[in-house]
Order: sequence, then structure tokens, then C-alpha cells
Amino acid sequence: MLPLLAILLAHAAGPHRAASDVDLPVEELARLARPSVVVVHVSGRARGEALGTGFVISPDGLIATNQHVIGEGRALSVEMADGSRHDVTEVHAFDRKNDLAILRINAKNLPCLPLGDAGRLRDGQAVVALGNPRGFKYSVVAGVVSGRRELDGRPMIQVAIPIEPGNSGGPLLDRRGRVVGVVTIKSMVTDNLGFAMPIDALRPLIAKPSPVPMRAWRTIGVLDPDEWSLVGGASWRQRAGRISVEGAGPGFGGRSLCLSRRPTPALPFEATVTVKLDDEKGAAGLVFHADGKDRHYGFYPSGGKLRLVRFGGADVFSWKVLGDKDSSAYRPGEWNTLRVRLEKGRLRCWVNGEPVYDHEDDDLTSGQVGLAKFRETVAEFKQFAVARELPKLAAPPGLLALADKALASGLSAGSLRRMPPGKPATLAALRERARELERQAEQIRKLAVALHQREVLGELAAACAAPRVDLVHAALLVARLDNDEIDVEAYRAEVARLGRKLKASLPDKATEAQRLAALGRFLFRERGFHGSRGDYYNRSNSYLSEVIDDREGLPITLSLLYIEVARVVGLEIEGVGLPGHFIVRHVPAKGPAQLIDVFEAGQHLSRADAARIVKERSGRDLEPDDLKAVTPKELLTRLTSNLMGVARRERDLPGLLRYAEAMVAIDPKSGDARGMRVGLRFQSGDLDGAGEDVDWLLANKPDGIDLERVEQMRRYLDKVKREK
Repeated sequence: MLPLLAILLAHAAGPHRAASDVDLPVEELARLARPSVVVVHVSGRARGEALGTGFVISPDGLIATNQHVIGEGRALSVEMADGSRHDVTEVHAFDRKNDLAILRINAKNLPCLPLGDAGRLRDGQAVVALGNPRGFKYSVVAGVVSGRRELDGRPMIQVAIPIEPGNSGGPLLDRRGRVVGVVTIKSMVTDNLGFAMPIDALRPLIAKPSPVPMRAWRTIGVLDPDEWSLVGGASWRQRAGRISVEGAGPGFGGRSLCLSRRPTPALPFEATVTVKLDDEKGAAGLVFHADGKDRHYGFYPSGGKLRLVRFGGADVFSWKVLGDKDSSAYRPGEWNTLRVRLEKGRLRCWVNGEPVYDHEDDDLTSGQVGLAKFRETVAEFKQFAVARELPKLAAPPGLLALADKALASGLSAGSLRRMPPGKPATLAALRERARELERQAEQIRKLAVALHQREVLGELAAACAAPRVDLVHAALLVARLDNDEIDVEAYRAEVARLGRKLKASLPDKATEAQRLAALGRFLFRERGFHGSRGDYYNRSNSYLSEVIDDREGLPITLSLLYIEVARVVGLEIEGVGLPGHFIVRHVPAKGPAQLIDVFEAGQHLSRADAARIVKERSGRDLEPDDLKAVTPKELLTRLTSNLMGVARRERDLPGLLRYAEAMVAIDPKSGDARGMRVGLRFQSGDLDGAGEDVDWLLANKPDGIDLERVEQMRRYLDKVKREK
């Protein structure tokens, strides 16, 4: 990895073109810059190869481009102006928020462009963009800076230049040949308007890269081949517990299948999935009794109707439509749950709990179960399951009557206790009621969220009360507070699988030193886990599920994962909560302990290094307590506190209350957590809940709490109650 100084020295020593002292004509500028502009080839996408633009920033093979150009898990290559083509060996750094990436190729003495200062740009200043719009390689277009804008929280350079697909990732040059921006997006308002990311946003990636080898990059978002087999092309991806697919297969109808490799139960059995289509003209849903090639049944929405089809081969003449019906239960453009029950000679199908087909057919009697999509539809799937018998999508009896009472009470803590658990069927019923009663829709959604949170908080409290706290389970529950679609068990299994893969790679009787070295190599070099640089305070970095998906996170989430994977191979690793920075410590059976900075790819730290970090982050000297091992509850509290900090900056009151509730679930005896929650409950209008916390504080008298103010709150709440 080259730090910023090394990059600058490389520029000074390498065959880069120095910036001109005077403005250059556009044709001269294009001639000088062209050798440094590259075509980025992205293969493996749904519709074949895609093209983008990049430019050389270091003579030893570093190429800057957009993150959206390279996507995720794609094979990448770079074509130079001289026609030579080089495979990308690693994604040297990337930043999703600012849409930037740096690629490395195995090449030397490349001509690189000088980097300028976007802060010096003036409205009306002349600029030039180079790129490969719509496949027309090395195109040049001149224009002016229209202004500086903020889009989606990102500072952007607005330019009066026609931007087209393929321009993305190209350099925006001032008239002296300095890169002042990276061309990013086209305006949806007019053709002659585009935006570029200021070049200043690229400098942190140059200074502190997080290299991900291509063998690891290509596995991001890829379906596990041990779990799924793909038939018929298209691009199937997985993220946050969902499977998505885009593009069409090569055969008739663009059919593409994603089949589960898990053993199929003997008849009778059931299968279900929840699916959403971006275009109702397409089709996507369940397949069953599949032979792994062209023969199978399919049940799916198509053209707004529900279709049941038997596929006997590759062409349309071997397909038989068994049914094509409208259903009032189907909701176009939304998530819809499909379910089939397979019996001997009988197929039964439902959508959102309502029956659609009861069909007798025994042409196909066995095979795999999975997912299918047709034509150019982009589809998403979640909650796929196969079992002898699946839970029915039915709300608990009396749910709506209880919901009305809860709404009437303002969703108080007491009324929520009387509601049934917030299972998927309960949430679905409440959301359906919201569609029927538009005037109450927002309150019903709040009720569904509250039930979900109560359920998760109960699980979190139980997990943290266990004799040994399962950090992975608890951290995933914290993430699930904000996303009820996270499959906690799937992510727990993935962490266990990482541990098993590492363990299987170790030699027999590996020493602790060998295991520790293998752990760092496995997580950071082979799997590509790295610290988040450009978007450090994004909530995703505190969600363990998304850290596992994206292999990017905060010091504390990366440390948690490191600790748990290490445990599988018999290494004792403990968390150390330095002020402003979380690290870990390896405690060997013999010999001195070793501090490790997981955020910096497992870098070993001395005590002096730790003291420097504390000084930089907090402005004070290292104290003995700073190096104490944190307990699991302390680690989880600190993780949740990070989320609370983001919510505070965003002025997100519901988020603040949600995270305060989580802190109480993690440590019910924490006076600080109760103190925060009482104020947030009061601000949210939950006076009953605030009263419960006030009574707890007065009864337990924890240290650090101003009991006089708590008593004032109790008197105020009593007054409000009397006046009702």
C-alpha cells in the first residue's frame, strides 16, 4: 500500500505530465492527457461487457474511476490508449458514498495525470472531460463549471458538459491539464449537464487504501455455490438477506433459474418466497420439481396475473400454461408472498395467503426447488423457505381489535404489552389494514415497527442475560432493530463458516503465532475485510450484517468479527476500548499479550502506539484503565452508542429512542441508559414509558443520576395524568 507521500514521490519520479503554467487549447490538452486515460472493461454483467472510464494516478499501476463503474464482484480489466489490456489485480480502495474507486494493474512507468485543487474552481471556468461515452473510446468534450452543488449529502461540481454512459470515471481537467474532478453522473433534467466528484475526495483513498485482491472482490455479493446452482444466465446477487437478479437468460423468454442445493423433502411439502418485480410486464417467482436443466413447474406473477406453468423443455412449444388468473390479493409493484404445496399428483398455490390454484398434475414428480425470472425484469426475493409444512400467512385472532386499542392509547408501553408477537404474519396484516384505512396508515406502520422492535429487544435482552453472551447474535439483533428483513441465523451461520474455512486451512498442530498470522491473512487479504475510510459514520458500518456483506466496517464491528472467528481456531482475543478507537488484544497461553488494530488490517501495536492513538483521538495521555479488556456488554453498548451518535447528528428522534431501548436491553442495570431513555420517551410522547423509567431510577438510585431532577419529572408526570 502506498501512502500519500509515496504517491506524490511516484508522481515526481515517474513519467507523469506536469501541469502547464498557462491555459492550453483543448486539442493540445486532449493530446497530452489521452495516454493517461483508460477504458475500464467490466465483465460478467447481465448484458455482457460494460465500459467505463478511468485515468492513471500513479506510474506503478493505480487507476482512478467510479465505484459504480466497477460494481461488485465483477471481473475487471483496463485498456490503455496504446491498445494494451491488463487484468485488474486488486481493488486498491473504494468509497461507496462518494462513488470513487482505485484499481491496481500489473504495469510500470505509466503516464499519470497531475491532480489539481477543486477548491480553486470558479463558476464559469473552462473545463474538459475525457471518456468513452456509449463505447466511443477516448472522446473529448469541453464546457464550463456551472456551480457547486450538494447531491445526496455529497459536494459535487456541476458542469455544462453532455455526459453519457461510459463517461463515468473519466477525468475532469482544468485548462492547465490538472484533474479537478471525476465525472460521475448525468443530469436527468437536460442533456448538456453533468456532475463530477471533486478530486479532493480521492485523496483519502490514496492516503489510506484498503486493498481487496480480485479473488476476494469477485466473491462480494456472489451466491454461495454450496447453497445455490444457477441455470440459464442472468446476474444473480445476494445482499442483506435478499437475492436480486437482473438481465435475461439466452434462451426463449429470457428464462433464468436459481435452484436451492439443499435436499428437497419427500412429498408432501411446501415452498414459499416473497418477491417484488420492477416491471409487471416481466415475471419472477417460484420453481419446483426442477431437473436442473429445462424441465420444471413455475408459479409466478406475470403481466399482473398469477401464472402456473409446466416447462417441458427449452422452447415455447414444450411449455404448457396450466393457469393464468387475476387475483385481488396480488399487489403490483409491491412485495408479494407466493406459496405452493406439492402433493402426489396435486399442486396448490397461494398469493399473500389467498388461494389461487388447486391443480391436478403428475407429469413431473420430483426435483429441486428454487427461483426463476423471465425477460428483462429486475426482481428481488426474500424469505425463501422449503419445509414439510410452512407457517400460514394468517394474523392472530383479534389482532385488529387490539390494534385499534393500541392506536387509541397512542402506542403506550402498556398497550404494546397486550399485543401478540411481531411475527411476519402480524406485520403483514397490519400493513394491509393501513392500505384499507388510509387515514390511519402512518399510525399502523408505527405500530408494526414498535412490535418488531419489542420482539427484537426481547431477544436482545435474553441474549445479553445468558451466562455467555454470543456477541455475533447480539450484534445482529442490534442491526435487526433497523431492518426487520435481516436473517439473523443466516449471518450467524456465515460467521461460523468463516471460522471453519480458516480452521480447515491451518496445518496440523499449528502454533498460536501461526494461527494469528493465518487469521489476519484470511480476513484482510483473502476475504477483503477493511476499515471504512470515505464514509466512516454511515450506519451500515455499525450493522454487523452489512459489514459481513460489504467487508467494510468500523473498528468495533471489525474487531467483533475478528474476535469471534479467532475463537473458532482457539485464539483468545479480547476487545480494548481505547478512547475514540477500538482495538483488540491477543492473550497467548505463554508470553506477552499483543495489541492489534483490526481497522488497519491487523497491524500490531506497541503501548507507545496506543498512547499516540489516545493522544490523537482524545487529547490526553494513555491511562491504565484505557487498556482494560471490555466485557461483552460494554462492547455491545459501545457499538450501539455509535449508532446513537449518527442518529443524534441526523436529529433522528425515533432512532435515538430505538438505540436507547437497545442499551437498556443490553444492560438493564445501567443508570445512564435508563436516564437517556426516560428523556427520549418523554420527547416522543410516551409518558407511560417515561414514568416506568422514572420509577426505576427512584427505586434503584444509580450513581451519576440527578435524583432531584428525576423526582421533578415524577411530579410533572403525575400532574399530567391527573389533568387527563
